[in-house]
Amino acid sequence: MSAEGVSPTRERAVRMSGGDASAVEGPLEGYHHETYVIPLPDAAGEEDDEDAAPVRAKCRAPRGGLLWFDRRCFVSEEQLLAALQGRITGIPDLIEVGEIRLQRFIEGRTLGSRYAAGRTVPEPVVDQILDLFRQLIGVSPRSLAAERRCVPEDRAEDGDCAGFLEGLVRFVEERVYQDNLASFEELFAALGVDEDSFRALRKHVVVPGLAERPFSLLHADLHRENFVLDPAGRLWTIDWELAMLGDPLYDLATHLYLMRYPDHQQERLIERWCAVAEEVRPGSTEGRREDLPRLLDFKRAQSVFTDVIRATEILDTGRSFNWRRWPTEAMRVQRVLTRAAVPLGLDEVPNLRTVAAALLDWYRLRGRRTS
Repeated sequence: MSAEGVSPTRERAVRMSGGDASAVEGPLEGYHHETYVIPLPDAAGEEDDEDAAPVRAKCRAPRGGLLWFDRRCFVSEEQLLAALQGRITGIPDLIEVGEIRLQRFIEGRTLGSRYAAGRTVPEPVVDQILDLFRQLIGVSPRSLAAERRCVPEDRAEDGDCAGFLEGLVRFVEERVYQDNLASFEELFAALGVDEDSFRALRKHVVVPGLAERPFSLLHADLHRENFVLDPAGRLWTIDWELAMLGDPLYDLATHLYLMRYPDHQQERLIERWCAVAEEVRPGSTEGRREDLPRLLDFKRAQSVFTDVIRATEILDTGRSFNWRRWPTEAMRVQRVLTRAAVPLGLDEVPNLRTVAAALLDWYRLRGRRTS
């Protein structure tokens, strides 16, 4: 924060909008970045339309001190988007402002704000989602000119889906669980999760082996808040920071897990996805019936670590314990533990009372006051 209590990111947004603080919208909701929307009057819309609204862009910066729950493959989201221009439709344009490259802000509403999780998604929107998958699967690792940040030894060979999944399990084990044991070991233990959970997870999802499928570009975070519907009904896809190269079936599994389609729509989407994937790159659905359930179980297990840690961030406001959110977060954690019981090898899932007590005890062990 600056001396006046205004964040440097907001100050930069005000400067880039010509000094008009009232024109700055935000911060927007988002875990990884502090983001503001700013007008760019000189970055025009239609040249022959004097009444066209000024272009708006995102001005953002990474939030400090965050825990990352997913691997990041590419050096820069903007660099990736630049490489995908003309190859993937419905992605943000890039705007050069001096030496800074900004993403154009997509005007519209998120899919989740119109159709909440569990609700049926209209077929015209599903058609556009499948078109996105068609384009993603068409981007092979060798055809993508975007600099990668992951070291070569962490990259599975093209088609090695078991190696790809093992890399994801290893990231959760080492970077999410082990690196944060000093803060969360007691809490995880109280919930029945420890290093044995990863042995159970590997035995359940990796050891049986996965079929080989040709790798492609994955968005890896396709949920309802990362889809924006503009006023014309066109679907846009935002937040490409977790994109990676790997097993296309993993992208489908992540999408299904996050979208929470009604059962009838999910089954139909899987069928249509398989037809699209085989049309674009034959072999992309090899072993789907055996491997998709395993990939979904990995997502269920991964969510335990994500949701437990995020629950603590919500409950610890920095000033006091968030009593109002305590029941909600306890129910959420208990629910993800129940869903992940099999892949994590949990003999018994703690009940709601036990989960709630574990979250409160974690807070007190940190020397916090609860009032």
